[in-house]
Amino acid sequence: MKTTTDYQAPDNAAKAADLADHYQAETTDLIGDKMVLNMGPSHPATHGVLRLILELDGEVITKADPDIGFLHRGDEKIAENMHYNQFIPYTDRLDYLAPLANNVAYACAVEKLMGWELPPRGQAVRVLACELARISSHMLGVGVCAMDVGAMTVFLYTFTEREKIYNLCEQLTGARFTTSYTRIGGQIRDLPEGFDKSVRVFLKECSEQIDEIAALLDKNKIFMKRMCDVGVIKLDDAISYGMTGPNLRASGGERDLRKDSPYLGYEKYDFDVPTAEEGDCYARYQVRMEEMRQSIRIIEQVLDTLPEGPVNIVDPKSTLPDKERVLMSMEELIHHFIVSTQGIDAPAGEVYFGHENPKGELGFYIHSKGGGVPHRLKIRSPSFVNLSICSELLVGTMVSDVPAILGSLDFVMGECDR
Repeated sequence: MKTTTDYQAPDNAAKAADLADHYQAETTDLIGDKMVLNMGPSHPATHGVLRLILELDGEVITKADPDIGFLHRGDEKIAENMHYNQFIPYTDRLDYLAPLANNVAYACAVEKLMGWELPPRGQAVRVLACELARISSHMLGVGVCAMDVGAMTVFLYTFTEREKIYNLCEQLTGARFTTSYTRIGGQIRDLPEGFDKSVRVFLKECSEQIDEIAALLDKNKIFMKRMCDVGVIKLDDAISYGMTGPNLRASGGERDLRKDSPYLGYEKYDFDVPTAEEGDCYARYQVRMEEMRQSIRIIEQVLDTLPEGPVNIVDPKSTLPDKERVLMSMEELIHHFIVSTQGIDAPAGEVYFGHENPKGELGFYIHSKGGGVPHRLKIRSPSFVNLSICSELLVGTMVSDVPAILGSLDFVMGECDR
């Protein structure tokens, strides 16, 4: 399209008027009465510091451009300048709604590089932590999405359950939000005494609360009108955009890394992978609700079959000695100092590990040249990938549909701006 600077001013007023009329008609045909609306980054419906640049024709969106980068922290470069264990607290800040699962995903990637396999009890403890994180994340996703379309009561119910999970996290790790529980080669500590009983009480209460939420929402006419046939993602489009997790499964994709590429002994547990065919906001809500029920099912099996034994690998050269021995023996103190300052001695090589996080596949690629620090580390964050479809998904919808669509995608900006 030409601009006014492309035209040379004519010598007389008549030519100037004709030219102005022609230019006005040309731009009106192309632009019409459309306007540009910035939604975010400080907007409650964008669920974090996401900025949407929307082009509107009345109330209908004709173009959408998601703009990220308001939480840049350079996590990948930070990881390349510190020991493997030192990076664990940074993984808490990726999907900060499921820090326990982030810790496990990263630790599994490094352990794959090292060629380590955790003892059975260590694997079971990690599965327990990951499934608690999944319930916590989905509770927030369902609650906030429901609140966005007017169901405030559901939001209060879900946050009550998340508070119970935070109490369990505090009992397990000593922290409520950013846990940093996992270590390369195991966990910082075993399950505390009485923890299994606390978890069983929570599972019973949570299962009842999930049924209560379903009773409030599943056949609620207002909720269904806001969610059904809105933000439909076809399976081919979901695959093309690389979507994973509940967003893919709600469009008919059955991919779940816990089943397709089992790790941490997931193959020993009996659970289903919920899917739906509709691919709309309502389907994504239903998939997350059923996933919470399946997570409860997995945790119950973990508690019923929890083996005895150590939770960490036995590798004297790469793991910290017991604190008591460090305080009593000079040799142990020296060993503790070497491991703490130099890190584990990783071999040279390249590995990738994909973990079924609540938001989708959280992957870590590590390129090692040996030593205690990775040469390169890249993070495949599911929220970043899932958000890429917004430029296509939002076109043709109304502005009022944006909160429902974004809530159903259930992203978190901490892992987008990594």
